[in-house]
Amino acid sequence: MDRFQALQIFRTVVEQGGFTAAARKLNMSPSAATKNISSLEAHLGVQLLNRSTRSIALTDHGRKFYEATVAILSRLDEAELDLREANSQARGRVRIVMPPSFGRVTFTPELPGFLDDNPGITLDVHFSDTPVDMIKEGFDLAVRSREQEDSQLIQRILHRGPMVTVASPDYLAKHGAPQTPQDLLRHRCITGVFGSDWRFRMPDGAEERIQIHSAVILRSGDNVREGAVAGIGLAQSTWWLFRKDLAEGRLVRVLEPYERDAVPISVFYPAKRNVPRKVSVVIDFLIRISGERPA
Repeated sequence: MDRFQALQIFRTVVEQGGFTAAARKLNMSPSAATKNISSLEAHLGVQLLNRSTRSIALTDHGRKFYEATVAILSRLDEAELDLREANSQARGRVRIVMPPSFGRVTFTPELPGFLDDNPGITLDVHFSDTPVDMIKEGFDLAVRSREQEDSQLIQRILHRGPMVTVASPDYLAKHGAPQTPQDLLRHRCITGVFGSDWRFRMPDGAEERIQIHSAVILRSGDNVREGAVAGIGLAQSTWWLFRKDLAEGRLVRVLEPYERDAVPISVFYPAKRNVPRKVSVVIDFLIRISGERPA
Protein backbone atom coordinates (compact mmCIF):
# COMPACT_ATOMS: atom_id res chain seq x y z
CA MET A 1 0.00 0.00 0.00
CA ASP A 2 1.21 3.48 -0.90
CA ARG A 3 0.41 5.26 2.38
CA PHE A 4 0.79 8.74 0.90
CA GLN A 5 -1.60 7.90 -1.93
CA ALA A 6 -4.00 6.34 0.56
CA LEU A 7 -4.03 9.53 2.63
CA GLN A 8 -4.77 11.62 -0.47
CA ILE A 9 -7.60 9.28 -1.46
CA PHE A 10 -9.03 9.26 2.07
CA ARG A 11 -9.06 13.06 2.24
CA THR A 12 -10.67 13.33 -1.21
CA VAL A 13 -13.35 10.73 -0.43
CA VAL A 14 -14.35 12.66 2.70
CA GLU A 15 -14.30 16.05 0.95
CA GLN A 16 -16.23 14.78 -2.11
CA GLY A 17 -18.72 12.81 -0.02
CA GLY A 18 -18.22 9.45 -1.72
CA PHE A 19 -15.96 7.08 -3.64
CA THR A 20 -17.35 7.76 -7.11
CA ALA A 21 -16.90 11.54 -6.93
CA ALA A 22 -13.46 11.15 -5.34
CA ALA A 23 -12.38 8.68 -8.02
CA ARG A 24 -13.52 11.06 -10.75
CA LYS A 25 -11.53 13.91 -9.20
CA LEU A 26 -8.43 11.73 -8.80
CA ASN A 27 -8.78 10.18 -12.28
CA MET A 28 -8.99 6.62 -10.98
CA SER A 29 -11.66 3.93 -10.79
CA PRO A 30 -14.11 3.79 -7.83
CA SER A 31 -13.00 0.22 -7.13
CA ALA A 32 -9.36 1.34 -6.84
CA ALA A 33 -10.36 4.12 -4.43
CA THR A 34 -12.40 1.69 -2.34
CA LYS A 35 -9.55 -0.84 -2.27
CA ASN A 36 -7.08 1.80 -1.08
CA ILE A 37 -9.33 2.89 1.81
CA SER A 38 -9.92 -0.74 2.80
CA SER A 39 -6.15 -1.35 2.82
CA LEU A 40 -5.64 1.81 4.92
CA GLU A 41 -8.25 0.65 7.44
CA ALA A 42 -6.63 -2.78 7.62
CA HIS A 43 -3.23 -1.19 8.17
CA LEU A 44 -4.58 1.02 10.98
CA GLY A 45 -6.78 -1.68 12.48
CA VAL A 46 -9.82 0.61 12.71
CA GLN A 47 -12.81 1.50 10.55
CA LEU A 48 -12.57 5.03 9.20
CA LEU A 49 -15.82 5.21 7.22
CA ASN A 50 -19.33 3.91 7.63
CA ARG A 51 -20.54 2.98 4.16
CA SER A 52 -24.04 2.65 2.75
CA THR A 53 -25.26 2.32 -0.81
CA ARG A 54 -25.85 6.07 -1.04
CA SER A 55 -23.48 7.77 1.37
CA ILE A 56 -20.46 7.56 3.63
CA ALA A 57 -19.91 8.92 7.13
CA LEU A 58 -16.81 9.28 9.25
CA THR A 59 -16.53 7.13 12.34
CA ASP A 60 -15.12 8.68 15.52
CA HIS A 61 -11.72 7.21 14.63
CA GLY A 62 -12.17 8.42 11.08
CA ARG A 63 -12.91 11.98 12.17
CA LYS A 64 -9.71 12.20 14.21
CA PHE A 65 -7.68 10.59 11.45
CA TYR A 66 -9.16 12.94 8.84
CA GLU A 67 -8.05 16.01 10.86
CA ALA A 68 -4.55 14.55 11.15
CA THR A 69 -4.51 13.70 7.43
CA VAL A 70 -5.46 17.26 6.43
CA ALA A 71 -2.71 18.68 8.68
CA ILE A 72 -0.07 16.28 7.33
CA LEU A 73 -0.89 16.88 3.68
CA SER A 74 -1.08 20.66 4.21
CA ARG A 75 2.36 20.70 5.82
CA LEU A 76 3.74 18.64 2.95
CA ASP A 77 2.19 21.02 0.39
CA GLU A 78 3.76 23.97 2.20
CA ALA A 79 7.16 22.28 2.36
CA GLU A 80 7.04 21.58 -1.38
CA LEU A 81 6.01 25.19 -2.07
CA ASP A 82 8.89 26.48 0.07
CA LEU A 83 11.37 24.38 -1.87
CA ARG A 84 9.99 25.41 -5.25
CA GLU A 85 10.00 29.08 -4.30
CA ALA A 86 13.51 28.85 -2.83
CA ASN A 87 14.78 27.71 -6.22
CA SER A 88 12.81 30.19 -8.27
CA GLN A 89 12.66 33.92 -8.72
CA ALA A 90 10.11 35.74 -6.58
CA ARG A 91 7.16 36.68 -8.78
CA GLY A 92 3.79 38.36 -8.50
CA ARG A 93 2.02 41.45 -7.17
CA VAL A 94 2.53 42.59 -3.57
CA ARG A 95 -0.03 45.06 -2.17
CA ILE A 96 1.33 47.36 0.55
CA VAL A 97 -0.10 50.23 2.58
CA MET A 98 2.22 52.68 4.34
CA PRO A 99 2.29 56.28 5.62
CA PRO A 100 3.03 58.82 2.87
CA SER A 101 6.04 60.11 4.80
CA PHE A 102 7.61 56.64 5.04
CA GLY A 103 7.00 56.12 1.35
CA ARG A 104 8.46 59.45 0.28
CA VAL A 105 11.54 59.52 2.53
CA THR A 106 12.42 55.86 3.06
CA PHE A 107 10.73 53.53 0.60
CA THR A 108 10.53 55.15 -2.82
CA PRO A 109 14.18 56.36 -3.03
CA GLU A 110 15.37 52.75 -2.57
CA LEU A 111 13.06 51.21 -5.18
CA PRO A 112 15.40 51.30 -8.22
CA GLY A 113 17.80 48.80 -6.65
CA PHE A 114 14.98 46.56 -5.40
CA LEU A 115 13.29 46.40 -8.79
CA ASP A 116 16.61 45.69 -10.52
CA ASP A 117 17.13 42.71 -8.18
CA ASN A 118 13.51 41.49 -8.35
CA PRO A 119 12.15 42.03 -11.88
CA GLY A 120 9.39 39.47 -11.30
CA ILE A 121 7.72 41.47 -8.50
CA THR A 122 5.12 44.18 -9.05
CA LEU A 123 4.59 46.52 -6.08
CA ASP A 124 1.08 47.98 -5.62
CA VAL A 125 1.65 50.64 -2.95
CA HIS A 126 -1.09 52.62 -1.21
CA PHE A 127 -0.30 55.61 0.99
CA SER A 128 -2.41 56.34 4.06
CA ASP A 129 -1.97 57.36 7.70
CA THR A 130 -5.36 55.96 8.71
CA PRO A 131 -5.90 52.39 9.99
CA VAL A 132 -7.00 49.76 7.47
CA ASP A 133 -8.36 46.25 7.74
CA MET A 134 -5.50 44.49 5.96
CA ILE A 135 -7.23 41.15 5.46
CA LYS A 136 -10.57 42.61 4.38
CA GLU A 137 -8.94 45.05 1.96
CA GLY A 138 -6.52 42.47 0.55
CA PHE A 139 -3.17 43.95 1.59
CA ASP A 140 -0.13 41.70 1.89
CA LEU A 141 1.82 44.16 4.07
CA ALA A 142 1.21 47.29 6.14
CA VAL A 143 3.83 49.65 7.56
CA ARG A 144 2.53 51.31 10.71
CA SER A 145 3.65 53.10 13.91
CA ARG A 146 1.52 51.21 16.40
CA GLU A 147 1.57 48.26 18.78
CA GLN A 148 0.36 44.79 17.85
CA GLU A 149 -3.42 44.68 18.38
CA ASP A 150 -4.65 41.98 16.00
CA SER A 151 -3.91 38.30 16.61
CA GLN A 152 -4.44 37.64 12.89
CA LEU A 153 -1.32 39.67 12.08
CA ILE A 154 2.40 39.16 12.60
CA GLN A 155 4.50 42.20 13.57
CA ARG A 156 8.13 42.69 12.51
CA ILE A 157 9.75 45.77 13.99
CA LEU A 158 11.56 47.88 11.41
CA HIS A 159 12.88 50.67 13.63
CA ARG A 160 12.89 51.84 17.24
CA GLY A 161 13.65 55.42 18.23
CA PRO A 162 12.54 58.33 20.40
CA MET A 163 9.50 60.56 20.17
CA VAL A 164 10.95 63.99 19.45
CA THR A 165 9.65 67.55 19.64
CA VAL A 166 10.91 69.89 16.92
CA ALA A 167 10.56 73.37 15.46
CA SER A 168 12.14 75.36 12.65
CA PRO A 169 15.06 77.73 13.37
CA ASP A 170 12.85 80.67 12.29
CA TYR A 171 10.10 79.74 14.74
CA LEU A 172 12.58 79.37 17.61
CA ALA A 173 14.23 82.69 16.74
CA LYS A 174 10.86 84.46 17.02
CA HIS A 175 9.33 82.60 19.97
CA GLY A 176 12.21 81.03 21.86
CA ALA A 177 12.66 77.34 22.72
CA PRO A 178 10.62 75.61 25.44
CA GLN A 179 12.75 74.51 28.38
CA THR A 180 10.24 72.19 30.04
CA PRO A 181 7.12 70.40 28.77
CA GLN A 182 4.92 72.90 30.63
CA ASP A 183 6.36 75.68 28.45
CA LEU A 184 4.48 74.16 25.50
CA LEU A 185 1.28 75.68 26.85
CA ARG A 186 2.62 79.08 25.75
CA HIS A 187 3.62 77.92 22.27
CA ARG A 188 1.88 77.35 18.97
CA CYS A 189 1.77 73.64 18.21
CA ILE A 190 0.94 71.36 15.28
CA THR A 191 -0.93 68.13 15.95
CA GLY A 192 -1.61 65.16 13.73
CA VAL A 193 -2.41 61.46 14.02
CA PHE A 194 -0.78 61.23 17.48
CA GLY A 195 -3.26 63.79 18.86
CA SER A 196 -2.87 66.73 21.24
CA ASP A 197 -1.98 64.64 24.31
CA TRP A 198 1.82 64.89 24.22
CA ARG A 199 3.76 62.71 26.65
CA PHE A 200 7.21 63.19 28.14
CA ARG A 201 9.54 61.28 30.45
CA MET A 202 10.54 63.34 33.45
CA PRO A 203 13.99 63.15 35.13
CA ASP A 204 12.61 60.84 37.83
CA GLY A 205 11.32 58.43 35.18
CA ALA A 206 7.66 59.38 35.60
CA GLU A 207 5.54 60.20 32.58
CA GLU A 208 3.99 63.65 32.22
CA ARG A 209 1.13 64.39 29.83
CA ILE A 210 0.63 67.84 28.39
CA GLN A 211 -2.64 68.69 26.67
CA ILE A 212 -1.28 71.21 24.19
CA HIS A 213 -3.25 73.78 22.23
CA SER A 214 -3.46 72.83 18.58
CA ALA A 215 -2.89 75.83 16.37
CA VAL A 216 -3.49 73.57 13.38
CA ILE A 217 -4.40 69.89 13.03
CA LEU A 218 -2.75 68.17 10.06
CA ARG A 219 -3.90 64.56 9.82
CA SER A 220 -0.90 63.39 7.82
CA GLY A 221 2.62 62.80 9.07
CA ASP A 222 4.10 64.32 5.94
CA ASN A 223 2.08 67.51 6.39
CA VAL A 224 3.03 67.75 10.08
CA ARG A 225 6.66 67.64 8.99
CA GLU A 226 6.08 70.23 6.24
CA GLY A 227 4.24 72.48 8.68
CA ALA A 228 7.08 72.33 11.19
CA VAL A 229 9.65 73.12 8.49
CA ALA A 230 7.50 76.05 7.32
CA GLY A 231 7.63 77.53 10.84
CA ILE A 232 3.97 77.10 11.83
CA GLY A 233 4.94 75.87 15.28
CA LEU A 234 6.26 73.00 17.37
CA ALA A 235 5.53 69.42 16.30
CA GLN A 236 5.98 66.03 17.90
CA SER A 237 6.39 62.68 16.19
CA THR A 238 8.87 59.85 15.76
CA TRP A 239 12.50 60.71 15.14
CA TRP A 240 12.17 58.74 11.90
CA LEU A 241 9.75 61.28 10.42
CA PHE A 242 12.01 64.27 11.09
CA ARG A 243 15.47 62.68 10.77
CA LYS A 244 16.52 64.16 7.41
CA ASP A 245 15.27 67.65 8.27
CA LEU A 246 17.17 67.50 11.57
CA ALA A 247 20.34 66.34 9.83
CA GLU A 248 20.09 69.17 7.26
CA GLY A 249 19.20 71.90 9.77
CA ARG A 250 15.63 72.58 8.64
CA LEU A 251 14.37 71.51 12.05
CA VAL A 252 15.82 71.71 15.55
CA ARG A 253 15.21 69.23 18.36
CA VAL A 254 13.91 70.69 21.65
CA LEU A 255 13.11 69.20 25.08
CA GLU A 256 15.62 66.40 24.51
CA PRO A 257 16.02 65.58 28.24
CA TYR A 258 12.30 64.74 28.33
CA GLU A 259 12.11 62.47 25.29
CA ARG A 260 10.50 59.04 25.61
CA ASP A 261 10.60 55.97 23.41
CA ALA A 262 8.21 56.11 20.48
CA VAL A 263 5.99 53.27 19.34
CA PRO A 264 8.19 51.32 16.92
CA ILE A 265 7.72 51.45 13.17
CA SER A 266 6.71 47.93 12.12
CA VAL A 267 5.58 45.92 9.14
CA PHE A 268 2.46 43.80 9.67
CA TYR A 269 1.31 40.83 7.58
CA PRO A 270 -1.34 38.11 7.90
CA ALA A 271 -0.38 35.23 10.20
CA LYS A 272 -0.20 32.44 7.64
CA ARG A 273 1.94 29.35 8.13
CA ASN A 274 3.58 29.91 4.75
CA VAL A 275 4.61 33.44 3.75
CA PRO A 276 4.87 33.66 -0.07
CA ARG A 277 8.39 34.27 -1.32
CA LYS A 278 7.36 37.49 -3.07
CA VAL A 279 6.15 38.84 0.31
CA SER A 280 9.16 37.67 2.31
CA VAL A 281 11.47 39.37 -0.21
CA VAL A 282 9.67 42.70 0.33
CA ILE A 283 9.77 42.24 4.13
CA ASP A 284 13.54 41.72 3.96
CA PHE A 285 13.82 44.86 1.82
CA LEU A 286 11.84 46.93 4.34
CA ILE A 287 14.00 45.68 7.22
CA ARG A 288 17.17 46.56 5.33
CA ILE A 289 16.17 50.11 4.37
CA SER A 290 14.85 50.86 7.88
CA GLY A 291 18.03 49.94 9.71
CA GLU A 292 19.12 53.51 10.38
CA ARG A 293 19.29 54.50 14.05
CA PRO A 294 18.97 57.92 15.71
CA ALA A 295 22.15 59.77 16.58
